[in-house]
Amino acid sequence: MEKMRDSIDFKNMDIAALFRKLLLPTVLGMIFSALFVITDGIFVGKGIGSDALAAVNIVAPLWLFSTGIGLMFGVGASVVASIHLSHNKPKTARINITQSIVVSSLLLMCTSTLFCLFAPQVVHLLGSSERLKPLAVEYMCWFVPFSAFTALLNSGMFFLRLDGSPNFAMFCNIVASVLNIILDYLFIFPFGWGMFGAAFASAIGTTVGALMIIIYLSRRNCALRFYPVKFSRNSMKLMKRNVGYMCRLGSSAFLCEVAIACMMFVGNLVFIHYLKEDGVAAFSIACYFFPIIFMVYNAIAQSAQPIISFNYGLNETLRVRKTYLLALKTAVGCGICFALVTIFCSQEIVAMFIDRSYPAYDIAVQGLPLYASGFVFFAINIVSIGYFQSVERAKYATVITLLRGFILLTLCFYGLPLLLGKPGIWLATPLAELLTTLFILIIYMGRKRNGKENSISLQHGNHAKEILQEV
Repeated sequence: MEKMRDSIDFKNMDIAALFRKLLLPTVLGMIFSALFVITDGIFVGKGIGSDALAAVNIVAPLWLFSTGIGLMFGVGASVVASIHLSHNKPKTARINITQSIVVSSLLLMCTSTLFCLFAPQVVHLLGSSERLKPLAVEYMCWFVPFSAFTALLNSGMFFLRLDGSPNFAMFCNIVASVLNIILDYLFIFPFGWGMFGAAFASAIGTTVGALMIIIYLSRRNCALRFYPVKFSRNSMKLMKRNVGYMCRLGSSAFLCEVAIACMMFVGNLVFIHYLKEDGVAAFSIACYFFPIIFMVYNAIAQSAQPIISFNYGLNETLRVRKTYLLALKTAVGCGICFALVTIFCSQEIVAMFIDRSYPAYDIAVQGLPLYASGFVFFAINIVSIGYFQSVERAKYATVITLLRGFILLTLCFYGLPLLLGKPGIWLATPLAELLTTLFILIIYMGRKRNGKENSISLQHGNHAKEILQEV
């Protein structure tokens, strides 16, 4: 297991070199996760049809819910564990990650059971038409039961990177993605299993990746590993407080995923109102593409997170600030590249998912360039949210996430089509991201006027040390 660990010194290593050491395997892992999403869409669209693609988009918010739970507990526990490790308290850090995995898994087991028991009603609430409902229910019932593994695959990435094993974290993502791609092809084309095959392939891929993380965290020679859970009354009280604090720190990560689900849910309603099922199929291509962009930005934010949190725990203000600015520049550069590729290659992108014979093809080709206009603002917002999480400023992160992902997005989705017609539907998300970036600039300018832009208060960190006691 020691061979899995890399030589990483969060305290003394040069920031640029440290960031690159974490960024490369994190981005590569996310790229394979992106391939997971892309190939799933390609195989569903090509092998089953346009309606199947739309049906998967209807159910996608439930997948994002489980991913969001994993990210919430992963971010919250890793920030707290980073601070404890910086103060040489590995036992407390182990308790934190164990509590986060146990509670998130139990939570998702309960919600998954409810979703499957009331599958037709859930699909209806997610905006499915009668035509899409059978396909959506079939996909949902074979993927949702594995939600706990989906969450663990996402939260485990944080713990492995913090333990100094970003390359093994990348390997877990690669194995899960490659397995999903192979099984997707086999189950949909040679076996002809349709929606069941697509869902089951994804479930197997995520489960194998999650089991690799469980094996890693079970080894005794890892700094971060599972710690036995105690069930005494005092231990349960401490666990409740610990989990509550971790959830507050990671709530914006959860809300980011729920925001994508909200975008899909509201977008499905608006598109089906204006453009019927073909509009939903076209929008589903954008929805396959959007999480891929998010994964790369999230990889950048996640690479910066352990560096920022560890040095924040040591009150190394300059190292924290340098890491944030480096992550921001990297994300903006990626955003510009993504936007240009989407604008100039929209036909090729759409053709990967559906044939030109479908009416949804032309709708998507016209809409994707408009949709891509917000990618740079999205980059700034995601990295800034990650920064606020890493320095325990959960309120800033939560307010920004609520603003961009729910309030502004909903207003733009319903308001812009009234002003601009059908192009307004595609411009709703970019406008919401732009307005959020302006809000972040207002926060920065306000702190600059107050002389606080270079300061990092450890008030919240001290509060964490009071709450997160060793059990």
